Amino acid sequence: MTTIRSHMDLDVWKMSMDFVDELYSITDTFPSSEKFGLASQLRRAGVSIPSNIAEGAGRFYEKEFIQFLYISMGSLSEIETQLEIAKRRGYIKSIEPQRTTMIRIRKMINGLIKQLRSKT
Repeated sequence: MTTIRSHMDLDVWKMSMDFVDELYSITDTFPSSEKFGLASQLRRAGVSIPSNIAEGAGRFYEKEFIQFLYISMGSLSEIETQLEIAKRRGYIKSIEPQRTTMIRIRKMINGLIKQLRSKT
């Protein structure tokens, strides 16, 4: 594994940052009654993904980094559930484009975890 100088060097961090932008755009279309509800929860869960990747990358031990990557994976599951709720409520028509992105991010996180585990 190449030495990570910064979390910003990680493709998974970059992709998750783009995903946060996408989630903000989606939630901008939600009814105003959801401003402090589902929209806020989706945004917080989205922000959690790159934030935990960044925090983990800043840790000294690989095991700590792995733990933060698992937290990011949990946030992906939260988002998937919250998007499904938004779909059921009629706020969005489909979650398939986001699901595709989430699958890619999840695979990238899993790959990074495998790389980190091989070092320990």
